[in-house]
Amino acid sequence: MPSGALIRAAPGATLTASQFANLHTFLVAARHASFALAAQELALTPSAVSHRIARLEAGLGLKLFDRLTRQVKLTPDGVRIFAALQTGWEHLHAAIAGGDALTGGITLHARPSVAQCWLVPRLAGFTARYPELTLDLRVGNDAVDFRAGQADLALHYGDGHFPGLAARKLMDEWLAPVCSPHYARQHGLLDMPPQLSSATVLHDTLAWPACAPDAEWRLWLDAQAPGINLPARSLRFDRADLCAQAAIHHAGVAMGRRQLVQPWLDSGQLVLPFGGFALASPQAYYLVHSARAALPARVQALVDWLAGQGGVRTGGSDSGI
Repeated sequence: MPSGALIRAAPGATLTASQFANLHTFLVAARHASFALAAQELALTPSAVSHRIARLEAGLGLKLFDRLTRQVKLTPDGVRIFAALQTGWEHLHAAIAGGDALTGGITLHARPSVAQCWLVPRLAGFTARYPELTLDLRVGNDAVDFRAGQADLALHYGDGHFPGLAARKLMDEWLAPVCSPHYARQHGLLDMPPQLSSATVLHDTLAWPACAPDAEWRLWLDAQAPGINLPARSLRFDRADLCAQAAIHHAGVAMGRRQLVQPWLDSGQLVLPFGGFALASPQAYYLVHSARAALPARVQALVDWLAGQGGVRTGGSDSGI
């Protein structure tokens, strides 16, 4: 931006150099969708962040945030200004650094199960390789609003259909029932799928978007044990890792995803009573991001690193008691 240039906002409104601190505060608050988290990053109080945003809104003649009871949400004007400002700030940072510098922060959103079981155990390798990058990991089952700056990148489990977004497959998945060795012996499950009638099944009710609560079990039964009905006894969770933890503690039989449960199979805490991972899941893990512009170098570095990690397991295998 040339020296002395003004950013035109609402009719008759201009942005001067004195408001750049307020702009940066807005950028951070919009990225976090939180004044409190922005305050932590900027070493300010939430009140100071709120006052800076208010002064920026007054100067621009625009309302940038809706202040709700427990959160803040970008207005349509806020979304528009954030999108333009985010791109401009990245270009400015790159110019100052002399190119696409691998420094700064990255916000990654991931589903809880893959974050807990697969991603977090690998993060030490990322920080060792990119010590100047700061990763902010958010987990949840809710949809991510990239336009509002909730995340730079998301790790999803789904069918690869992400309207309006760019997606890259990270790794495939395979399904097989898992339980503790004790539970398998207690219920006579070893190589005996019909014995499921005497067991408790554990369901991940949010295995993928808009799925039926027993979707994973239905897939496996139709492909591997046709004619066998699910027992009425069940426990339901909204996370696959909780299903696996319940299975470890002898609560029942869970539908295991290989990428998530393999460490517990290797340790002997879980077993595959009906054989190995013969069924490929129709869902896979994807890296998803806004299709609006090319990824900044720091985010592309994370994508490339995750892609390398995702190549660890590329096929099904058997593992028993």
